[in-house]
Amino acid sequence: MKIPLVDLTAQYLSIKTEIDDAISKVINDTAFIKGKYVNDFEENFASKIGGKHCIGVGNGTDALFISMKTLGIGSGDEVITAANSFIATSESITMTGAKVVFVDVDPRNYNIDPKRIGEKITGKTRAIMPVHLYGHPADMDPIIEIAKKHDLFVIEDASQAHFAEYKGRKVGGIGDMGCFSFYPGKNLGAYGDAGAIVTNSDELNERARKTANHGRIGKYNHEFEGVNSRMDGIQGAVLDVKLRHLAEWTEKRRNIARLYGEMLNDVPDIIRPVEEYYAKHVYHVYVIRAKERNALREHLKNNGISAGIHYPTALPNLPAYGYLGHTPSDFPVASRYQDEVLSLPLYPELSEEQAGVIVSCIKGFY
Repeated sequence: MKIPLVDLTAQYLSIKTEIDDAISKVINDTAFIKGKYVNDFEENFASKIGGKHCIGVGNGTDALFISMKTLGIGSGDEVITAANSFIATSESITMTGAKVVFVDVDPRNYNIDPKRIGEKITGKTRAIMPVHLYGHPADMDPIIEIAKKHDLFVIEDASQAHFAEYKGRKVGGIGDMGCFSFYPGKNLGAYGDAGAIVTNSDELNERARKTANHGRIGKYNHEFEGVNSRMDGIQGAVLDVKLRHLAEWTEKRRNIARLYGEMLNDVPDIIRPVEEYYAKHVYHVYVIRAKERNALREHLKNNGISAGIHYPTALPNLPAYGYLGHTPSDFPVASRYQDEVLSLPLYPELSEEQAGVIVSCIKGFY
């Protein structure tokens, strides 16, 4: 039995008629850049997240970059973020001209450790960017408290956490600005690249929209230099269809995660993901920590099961950040976990039988 890490074909087939109809309407209306279908999605997504405004942009990296530019972050500034994430998080900070400042992660939930943020704050710090990694919310209350104390912005990287909840509130609608990626493999994925910014501020919404659209206030009338990062109509239409199914898909993910947890409970060489008391985890990826991780992954591969590593190198340990002069000992948790984390297949269409095969294969290895 071959089991992929993600099965986008199965998802498409389950909603094929709706998707095909939505794409056909965009083509018939030639609404290719922004327009009605993007507007509809923006309104519906903002409502679901609990934010006042949603700005559709080209991708999740742009969402982070545009948010920081909207807040006036640039050269000479510093932005604090987690040591464990995809490089888009830190890359977007550097794109503004600001300096990325890494903080080690919580050993239980893998998100930025709020207890370690304070020691990284300087007179140049302008913002904290928590990442809701793997679909588990970061602990937002202490982060917001620190930000208020030091007059800092909070920009949520919710790229992996669509519909995740922190104390009953959906992430992405808690900080000053929340950023989402709709890369195809995400819980809410487009059929190409797309992203979005969510905010409750009228002022930030207006400026972010201008920034994403060449600083435009009218055709050929530009208030300032912006960038070209606009969601296209097909992605807006596809996302709007999928948005109607996301709550159901999320519960299916959570059920599979519970099943994994029960079946792996008696495997001492595996550390399962936690769900903190304040969190609703949406399991963008189901990440275990495993002894002999690389050998286990190869064993799964040899048995037709795909597994991923998110992420094989903590951000401060990448060559891209060698100029910062860090050593792995500066971030002991993230540096240790980079050699242990393994993502098992998890998607709404994964069957109990397939989950059982995966766990049996893991037990067979140990």
